Amino acid sequence: MARPLPRRIRACLACSTIATGAALALAAPPAALAQDFDESTLLGTILLNPALMRAEDPDGNAADRANSQYVAEAELDRARMGDLKDLFAGIASVSVGGAIPVAQKIFVNGVDMLNLAVSVDGIGQNNRLFHHVSANAFDPGLMKSVRVDAGAAPADAGPHAMAGAVVMETVDPGDILDPDQMVGGNVRLSYGDNGRTFGRSATLAGMHEGFEWLAYGKRATGRDYETGAGTVVEGSAADLTTTLLKFAYQSPEGHRFELSGQRMKDDALRPFRANFISDGRPFPLRRYDTRRDTLAFSYENVNASGMWDPKIVIGKSRVRLGVDQPTTPALGVSRGDNETLSGKFENRFHLGMGTVTAGIDAYDRNSTYSDDTEPGLTESALNTGLYAQARLDPTDALSLSFGLRWDRQDFTGISGWSDDFSGLSGNASVSYAVNDNLTLRGGLSSVFGGLSIEDNFIFNPAWDYSSLKPARATNYTLGFDYRAGNLDLGGEVFLTRIDNARISSFRANANGDAESRGFNLGLGYGWDQGYLRASYSHSKVKVNGAGADSYAALDLGAPLGGVFSVELQHNPAGSDFTFGGSIDAATRYSDVEGDAERELPGYAVLNLFAEYASPSIAGLVIRAEVNNIFDKTYADRATYGSDFTSITPFFEPGRTVSLVASMKF
Repeated sequence: MARPLPRRIRACLACSTIATGAALALAAPPAALAQDFDESTLLGTILLNPALMRAEDPDGNAADRANSQYVAEAELDRARMGDLKDLFAGIASVSVGGAIPVAQKIFVNGVDMLNLAVSVDGIGQNNRLFHHVSANAFDPGLMKSVRVDAGAAPADAGPHAMAGAVVMETVDPGDILDPDQMVGGNVRLSYGDNGRTFGRSATLAGMHEGFEWLAYGKRATGRDYETGAGTVVEGSAADLTTTLLKFAYQSPEGHRFELSGQRMKDDALRPFRANFISDGRPFPLRRYDTRRDTLAFSYENVNASGMWDPKIVIGKSRVRLGVDQPTTPALGVSRGDNETLSGKFENRFHLGMGTVTAGIDAYDRNSTYSDDTEPGLTESALNTGLYAQARLDPTDALSLSFGLRWDRQDFTGISGWSDDFSGLSGNASVSYAVNDNLTLRGGLSSVFGGLSIEDNFIFNPAWDYSSLKPARATNYTLGFDYRAGNLDLGGEVFLTRIDNARISSFRANANGDAESRGFNLGLGYGWDQGYLRASYSHSKVKVNGAGADSYAALDLGAPLGGVFSVELQHNPAGSDFTFGGSIDAATRYSDVEGDAERELPGYAVLNLFAEYASPSIAGLVIRAEVNNIFDKTYADRATYGSDFTSITPFFEPGRTVSLVASMKF
């Protein structure tokens, strides 16, 4: 008989199908799906397959992860030929606005991801750019894992995690190869009829005597798509290139050295303001040339235990944007260049009832604007942080996590003005399993945010920095998870406040306050061959104490109101087909204040798919889907400008029939 799992771990795994917003599971073999639920076969049961990504996280059962959202492997696979909207489609509390990658912006519990600590392979990202384009453009095809820590983030999440953290890891050769393979890979082809978008990607990986290598490439091209009303959205054509190279060596003792480099490039004609179609002025299309690069090196001992378990991460992230200025020829091309050098050294102390992670991290960040008349305007910040985070399990039912960090930031403005700021950040989380079915959880944090580097396209040499203050955020969450048989229920209330956020315009520097408050609810139900999951998130954003429209909340949050997501799939017994669908919806939101000119309309969009895994050709999977079946004309709730009659927002594509074929070899 299998040894029972501790009650707190059972509850954590059970609730993760809801609280993590994980994907529907496709990977489990039919034999595993037919098994009755039992703890000894926990990971082979479809009900808990969304918990696999949490289970692979060394801290997945820690109290500070109780409110985290994991994108499951199946959801990653489905989004690999898509974009960030596809990646987070099943998580109502993570909204992605903007219908094309260059314009897509991510909001977590209503807060712009600019206010979260974002990392890829442990390297902090440049997450502030021209306000008309995305600062968070990532290719789902690169990703091995994605985790969102909403609200109170741990001290080791990095500096300035004011509203949480987003942690992404790119694929490793071991994720591509079977256990007995030395060389292998996969290829994917996709085609969508709306916009005639053709995608192709290939991954090749190898492993030999501890040495590992991986190469990945993706290209997506197409034409402008049509909205549900049949209107062609000029400047919406796909033109995306992504590459990834990774090398690693792991010794028999577990010492692992890893070097990776990635690039994502989008270079095409886009609407004059890339995040909305038009504002009534006769501006033409113009070229947006966007490049995102990340270089990362890391060392760790994957077999370490006891009091010595070190990890070192060093790397660089860079975002470059070139925008043509056809209405102001003298400027030529406006160029923004953001670069961050960062690194950390930490050690994990393994104790009897848990772990303590302590370390030091630092970044050197520079942001520059230039054009044919301006040689360069630069803001820069140098930050050093010391931190410690304890994750303890005093009993099977009780889990505690608490941490502290201190940061010192040296900031230099455009005019040469400089000052230094420092502050403490603290966090605490608790998770308690009342019984085998019910778990209660909560968390709070106070976070030093320093002085953020502004949008470099509004840099002004005349800015006065003397009145600016460092930001500070406070976060509160309180939630529960309940499981009875195959039914899961979960939810939480949340509040994030940011004091002294930098709110600048070209005319002047300024500080302001912002907050987002609301709640999330989730329901999941699984059976031997399928799964149903539904989630609802409601948030309201205020700026300086008043309800905010999408313009007033720019770079801070978005007026989202109620967002709803449903996913369903079923694999008939003995069949090679899997059928399913999803609903993306938002309720009508009339509580829009500020200068908003209209309420946000509600919408509901139905998507259906069928997937075939060939029994005769090993590794071949073909997926057909129809998105926006009823050809709705709508803009995603997180898309900028829907609350203004003077703006035509970026409407989502109308009905789209697509086919994806993947082959693993």
